[in-house]
Amino acid sequence: MSAERTIQEDDGGMASPAPRRRLPGSPFNAARDAIPPDEVFAVGDRVAHDRHGLGRVLSVSGTVAVDADFGSGSRRVSTPTSKMHKL
Repeated sequence: MSAERTIQEDDGGMASPAPRRRLPGSPFNAARDAIPPDEVFAVGDRVAHDRHGLGRVLSVSGTVAVDADFGSGSRRVSTPTSKMHKL
């Protein structure tokens, strides 16, 4: 009986947890799996910005920033950003 008591004390009396399964159909995997590619902007592209609205790209500074005219004024937007999308 002392052998049984020793085994229960060693593992704390609890079973080891089962390894977590990753379910392929789970909606929680979508955010982890799908990383959207960075958008590449060109001069003349029509864009939509969450704060400034609709606009047109005036110039592109490599992969660092985009200058766009939103009607109320031109703005320099750093890229990549989730707030501005090509139309």
